[in-house]
Amino acid sequence: MSETPSLAPARSTDASNVDQTSEQATSSTLVYAGTTDSVQFGEALRINPPGAAPIAVFRTDEGFFAIDDTCTHQDASLADGWVEDCTVECPLHEACFDLRTGVPSGPPASRPVVTHAVRVVEGAVYVEITHARDVDAA
Repeated sequence: MSETPSLAPARSTDASNVDQTSEQATSSTLVYAGTTDSVQFGEALRINPPGAAPIAVFRTDEGFFAIDDTCTHQDASLADGWVEDCTVECPLHEACFDLRTGVPSGPPASRPVVTHAVRVVEGAVYVEITHARDVDAA
């Protein structure tokens, strides 16, 4: 698995979607992860977006997927795991996560990992990171 130590400048999208019940707004940032050629089928690469947790970007026969890189059972990099179909197996204790939903298939992990939308534009792979922030009530 390869690691990307630095990233191209992130592009921000002003997607201020306000949830009226929680009085929070969300914004998202597109982070460049690499080219489609930089992630082989059945492999992953790890990116370290500024101000966010590390993210693992996977390529399967179904496309590109991005999840938080750290296993929810114990501190291990999922980018170093084994990929089969749309599942990654943690290299530490063999917890498996669905790349589409982040949901573990069973013990030892019981909590899902966060998933991130992936966009492929003209051969470039971008990961969308969503940020929630409180907004002043009117």
